[in-house]
Amino acid sequence: MADKSEVWQGTLALMVLRTLKTMGPLHGYGIARRIEQTSGDALAVNYGTLYPALLKLEQEGYIAAEWGVSDNNRRARYYRLTRAGRKQLEREQRGWEQMSAILARFLTPEKGSI
Repeated sequence: MADKSEVWQGTLALMVLRTLKTMGPLHGYGIARRIEQTSGDALAVNYGTLYPALLKLEQEGYIAAEWGVSDNNRRARYYRLTRAGRKQLEREQRGWEQMSAILARFLTPEKGSI
């Protein structure tokens, strides 16, 4: 099995916001697992990076958090997307779509070249 790649800098917030939009409220472990599953287990989420990112998103008002109980009966902090987070997700998605289109131009061979 190939080694898992780390999440690219600048993409984690987008993946967290998208995960919460798709799945609804989740705790940190659930968010990490969903990102890994969505990537086909090609990505590894570093918890030392995830939790500071969640804190930053919460401070910016893009997500809200509250304490709850996980499936295995442990206390866990659940995160949910806010209205501001939905708008930020749209902005970030547009930005990444534009950047992907630009990169595709560089990676597509020019006609007539080998």
